[in-house]
Amino acid sequence: MTEGVIFDVLRQGLWVSVIISAPLLTVALVAGVVVGLFQALTSVQEMTLTFVPKVGAMLLVFWASMGFMTATLVNFFHDRVIPLIAGS
Repeated sequence: MTEGVIFDVLRQGLWVSVIISAPLLTVALVAGVVVGLFQALTSVQEMTLTFVPKVGAMLLVFWASMGFMTATLVNFFHDRVIPLIAGS
């Protein structure tokens, strides 16, 4: 196994992690902006108001995208990692 192969698998692994984390991070960003706007418009500065909606939205998106995340990781391991371990 050469350096080029290792760097290529590492690059693909990082890209898979970006693809998997994108839905959760996007929802956290949108929920944070919405709650921030709501707090700015109403002058309500409650700490739990920023935390609870964001966590709830992230849990819903995580539950909805678990199949996609699992399939993406399984495909990466079957296509790239396992052949390298097997030596083919």
